[in-house]
Amino acid sequence: MEHNATDSSYTLGHNHMSDWSPAEYKHILGYVSSGRNVEYTTLDTRDNAESINWVELGAVTPVKNQASCGSCWAFSTTGSLEGAHFVATGELVSFSEEQLVECNIGTGNMGCQGGLQSTAYEYYETGIDAMLEDKYPYTSGGGSSGDCKYDASEATNVTVSAYTNVTPSSVDQMKAGLTQQPVAVAIQANKLCFQFYKSGVMDKASCGTNLDHAVLAVGYGTEDGKDYWLVKNSWDTVWGDNGYIKLAIVDGDGICGVQMEPLFPKTN
Repeated sequence: MEHNATDSSYTLGHNHMSDWSPAEYKHILGYVSSGRNVEYTTLDTRDNAESINWVELGAVTPVKNQASCGSCWAFSTTGSLEGAHFVATGELVSFSEEQLVECNIGTGNMGCQGGLQSTAYEYYETGIDAMLEDKYPYTSGGGSSGDCKYDASEATNVTVSAYTNVTPSSVDQMKAGLTQQPVAVAIQANKLCFQFYKSGVMDKASCGTNLDHAVLAVGYGTEDGKDYWLVKNSWDTVWGDNGYIKLAIVDGDGICGVQMEPLFPKTN
C-alpha cells in the first residue's frame, strides 16, 4: 500500500508467494552461472523493429508454472526453443521441461537445484530431440525430480542445431535478438519489488544485477512514455501481470540485470 501510494510506474500486489518464507522463495531461483568463458556474437542492428510482441505474433505458449522447484532454467530454455521453432515453421508447440529437469543431469544442470540455458541447449545439440509437454509432463513441482524417462520413439524431430550468446549489456543488441525471436535471459529476482510485482513498467534500479533466475524476453514496447522489455515468467498467471513483467529499458546491464546474458537457440 505504501508503494502503490507513490507516483511509481509500477504497482505491487499479493500473490501465491505472499506467505512464503525467504528460504522457500530462494529455492525457486534456480539460475546457476557456469563461470566459463563465453563467445559473444554481435548482431546486425539495422533491421531492429520499432517494437515487437511475440505473444501477439503467436510464438509464445501460455504461461507455465515451475512451482516449488528451481527449474526456471528449463522453462527459459523450452520457451526460447518454442519461439525458435515457431519462427522456423509457423507451428507453436509446447516442449517438455521435465525432460530437461530429469535427463539433463551431470553436465552442470541440477534439476530442481538449478541450471543454465546454454547447458540445456548443448544437451539437445548432442542429438537428442525435444519431447512434447503432453508426452513428458511436468511432475517436479514439489521440489524433487525422478529418473530420466526420455523416449526417442515419442520425441519430436526438433532439436537445437546451434545457439547464440548475444553481446551483453546493450539495448540495441537485445532488440536485434528480439527482432528475430524470443530470447532467453537471466535476472536478479530475489528482491521484494520483483516478488510482489503486479503491473506497469518496473524501473527500480536497486532490483540488482546478481543473476539468480532464468526467464524469457518476448518483446519490447512503450507504455505511458516508458520503454520496456516484455518478459514471460514461469510462476503461473497469478504472479505479476498475468504471468508477465515489463522491465524498463535502460542502458548498461538493465533493470534486474536483464541485458547481461541474453541468448537464443536455432532449431534444425
